[in-house]
Amino acid sequence: MNPIKTLLGSAALALAATLAPAASAQGVLKVGALNPYSGPLSLYGTEVTRGYELAADKLNASGGLLGRKIEIVRGDVTNPQQGIATVDQLANESKVDLFIGTYISAISLTASDAAQRYNKLYWETNAVAQSLTDRGLPNFIRSGPDGAAFANTSSAVVRDLVAPALKKDIKGLKVWIEHEDSIYGTQIAEAQKRILEAFGAKVVGMGAHSARSIDLNDTVLRAKQTAPDVLLQTGYVPDGNLLLRTARDQGFKPGAIVLVGTGDTPETLQALGAKDLNGVIVVGYPRNDISEAYGPGNKAYLAAYQAKYKSNPVAPQGMAAYSGFMIMAQALKAAGAVDVDKVRAAAAKMDIPENTFPSGYGVHFDKNMQNQRAPFTASQWQDGKMVTVFPKLAVLPGAKLVPLARP
Repeated sequence: MNPIKTLLGSAALALAATLAPAASAQGVLKVGALNPYSGPLSLYGTEVTRGYELAADKLNASGGLLGRKIEIVRGDVTNPQQGIATVDQLANESKVDLFIGTYISAISLTASDAAQRYNKLYWETNAVAQSLTDRGLPNFIRSGPDGAAFANTSSAVVRDLVAPALKKDIKGLKVWIEHEDSIYGTQIAEAQKRILEAFGAKVVGMGAHSARSIDLNDTVLRAKQTAPDVLLQTGYVPDGNLLLRTARDQGFKPGAIVLVGTGDTPETLQALGAKDLNGVIVVGYPRNDISEAYGPGNKAYLAAYQAKYKSNPVAPQGMAAYSGFMIMAQALKAAGAVDVDKVRAAAAKMDIPENTFPSGYGVHFDKNMQNQRAPFTASQWQDGKMVTVFPKLAVLPGAKLVPLARP
């Protein structure tokens, strides 16, 4: 055999082997999904990513996105510092094309900044801290609601649902505001105070605690001493459950308890029981009992979830994540690429009315790329089940508010 031909043939094979993975990678759109998949919040990080997976399944069934099949690449992030390291890993080793997330605002803050160093898109679906968009990070787009939406909806619930149910005027209504102490809870609580006081309510006190607290007795005692009509709490599942148990054990029975962003999952039901939860209101992501008029396709989402995961949704954050992913898909299609500048320009032109996506979302981004058409809803614990009670368009026929008084 001619040694020169042999050498050239070997070089060609080596070159083909080198180029094959790159060519193959062009057929896959890799989306890095940053969420806590371990630790105390792993259940909810996984739930958010299930929303992404269901969106990817639907898009892949019709050819994918940008001519490529979508692959969700999970990046486990349980704290802000880990967010930086995980972005580095997914960008350098997994070669993801863009990032999406996340259940925790503090993680979104650091992870999106790290993604900017790689000039990669960070599409936010679930983290709500106001500062995430206020900083104007060029690669950051949020399709889901922000902290202002939580503050606005929860304050409206206190005024329009709670005060009438307690047979009291909003003016002079006594409210204790409690929150976990990260940027998520702090910014929402500060906005709640401003809005409620503008309504005429009397904020009798504010308390802050760590989401990892193991003892909230002093917190509850301080709130109890002010004898509020309403306890308004923003936090995560572990601290929300602990607050409810501590209030029960101390015999603290305000006229109404309104939880923000937490308290509407089977974990809370298991921790407190149906009797101790009855009447509690939760302001959060739209659930699957909303009307189709409010969230078109929410029943189809539920059916797809049940078929894929053989269970009911753990939390409503998953459907919000699904809606956010589908909005992102439309922006990418309009941009024709994953290039940050092109996607940002395409998203800025989107104009879709509310009540278009399963979570009730529409699309209109402000100058900081915050979606202005992504509202929250309010549900109430009624005999061990969550029932949507606000706003009217989302409420199913026959559903109504039950007494708020604690058992």
